Amino acid sequence: MTPRDDTGHPVAVPDRVRRVVSIVPSLTETVAVTAPGLLAGATDWCTRPEGLDVPRVKGTKNPDLDRIAELRPDVVLGNTEENRPADVAAMRAAGVPVWMTEIRTVDEALASLRRMLAEACRVPVPAWLDEAARVWSAVAPGGPRAAVVPVWRRPWMVVGRDTFTGDVLARLGVSNVYAGHPERYPKVPLDELNAAGADLVVLPDEPYAFTGDDGPESFPGLDVALVNGRYLTWYGPSLVDAPAVLSRQLAGARTY
Repeated sequence: MTPRDDTGHPVAVPDRVRRVVSIVPSLTETVAVTAPGLLAGATDWCTRPEGLDVPRVKGTKNPDLDRIAELRPDVVLGNTEENRPADVAAMRAAGVPVWMTEIRTVDEALASLRRMLAEACRVPVPAWLDEAARVWSAVAPGGPRAAVVPVWRRPWMVVGRDTFTGDVLARLGVSNVYAGHPERYPKVPLDELNAAGADLVVLPDEPYAFTGDDGPESFPGLDVALVNGRYLTWYGPSLVDAPAVLSRQLAGARTY
């Protein structure tokens, strides 16, 4: 039977996959660590593993479709949040198989990556993925704390409903004040953020590079945790270390 991706779309991948193009940084790292010989192309934003040397196909939101076709991939790996439907449709119309992931929770990440590797890439499930499942099943949440989680400023944007980031934090004992917002990444004025009832502000270093000198000063009187954005927002090999790293960084929150 033809395998179906997370959206239910049938993807005609060959029995042996030799060339994979990834247009999502997390998925690039997943393939590069698991089966590095398969990776035939990646976006300009795919920075992991360090020193990755593969052809580049521009960004997640503006992939170079002609370049992707030139690379002759057996399958392109994408994500419903990261990649535009129009680009996915154009690749499929050109005869390029595209496997789309849909990941909004840790459990979905673990299951989706397992299927993607086994069914779209035709490789054995790696030991690191089993270890990630074990680590997350053993997480004991801290807190409880209520947080706002900005991901951009000028304008301020925060994590809203149904996000992987929100689920990661919830498992660690941090509830997202904007989890019930109708938008997934709403724009919220700064004065509203400060009056939202949070006792913690979580500032990742990506996509906006918040630092001790850029961000905390906007939230006087609130504890601020500066965290590694890769562990908060990426789903891949980083899942193994994410609980320990983020728990430590959240515990180090302080008022600036």
